[in-house]
Amino acid sequence: MREYKIVVLGSGGVGKSTLTVQFVQGIFVEKYDPTIEDSYRKQVEVDGQQCMLEILDTAGTEQFTAMRDLYMKNGQGFVLVYSITAQSTFNDLTDLREQILRVKDSEEVPMVLVGNKCDLEDERVVGKDQGMMMARQFGSCTFMETSAKAKIGVTDVRYKQNILFGFASLRSGGLINFFS
Repeated sequence: MREYKIVVLGSGGVGKSTLTVQFVQGIFVEKYDPTIEDSYRKQVEVDGQQCMLEILDTAGTEQFTAMRDLYMKNGQGFVLVYSITAQSTFNDLTDLREQILRVKDSEEVPMVLVGNKCDLEDERVVGKDQGMMMARQFGSCTFMETSAKAKIGVTDVRYKQNILFGFASLRSGGLINFFS
């Protein structure tokens, strides 16, 4: 069975862990507990074949940024998460992407941009158009908005298709298109 390593990155408090747990286990974690590093495995079907996703949920706080190079080196695909309620979390993603490209020594790295907490529309400060524009600037990067709390875009077929089919180059010996 093929295995694929997905790394979930973003600033602290954007909902990386809640998105990951909602996707893997189908539950919402109410309590905020800053993550250092958590690893999850989920068996999924891709093109009629079973494969295993190894999802690494990373720390968003500054004190653990030294560990990021290792995550990035070993990751095959990346989920970059920001909160639609915090502009700074959105702004941080450009530097994160640059770090991924530097560590991977490549201009083509499979990734998806996720604007989380879309259930908090009244508190929105980052427009959906901004997310779509950033994804276009990143090149072959898919964009989507989600809410782990409201199960918007996380448990539906579209999210699973995005996660499972976004890495086109994985399927033929490289990555799978888990996020299209």
